[in-house]
Amino acid sequence: MRHLSKPVQHKALVSGALVSRALASRATALRQEPAGETNFKQTKRGGSRRGLVRIFSLSGSEMIFLGHCLLVVATVRLGLTLLSYNRVRSLVTRLDARQCASMGELRRVAWGVAAAARFVPYATCLTQALSGQYILARQGNESTIRIGIERGTGEQLKAHAWLVSDNHIVLGGSIDGFAHLVDHGSR
Repeated sequence: MRHLSKPVQHKALVSGALVSRALASRATALRQEPAGETNFKQTKRGGSRRGLVRIFSLSGSEMIFLGHCLLVVATVRLGLTLLSYNRVRSLVTRLDARQCASMGELRRVAWGVAAAARFVPYATCLTQALSGQYILARQGNESTIRIGIERGTGEQLKAHAWLVSDNHIVLGGSIDGFAHLVDHGSR
């Protein structure tokens, strides 16, 4: 039988100070990632290992929040697979949200949902927007899902969803190049 796996490359040992410095910089990089669109392709084979190292370098409260976001994103994704969009939206917007979120809360939700979406297959922009809306509503913060289509796409229709709170785009990236179709508020 032929051995098909690649040979393991041995890496040089590094001191504990270098390892802790590397973990701290990775944790900082994970916390500061932009809340734009998620890239679902992993460029290298070891990409999932780096992601796990980043997760384990988070503080306890950040890890709990990320776990909560992962649970919400996976549940919304499953809901969109099994139920209609309107049914999932009615379940998400069931909570009474009246206040505006602070920029810190918006950034935290954007980071958590975007990071969790990397681990959920087919977590589209709509899945992320609904998940973010639910998390914000649980905190009592009002938000809106904005749905639009790309201008000038020709034959193929390309739709996109954003999460907007107090005229700030939380998830979904830039609205430039898209025609606004509909907004779905908290209630």
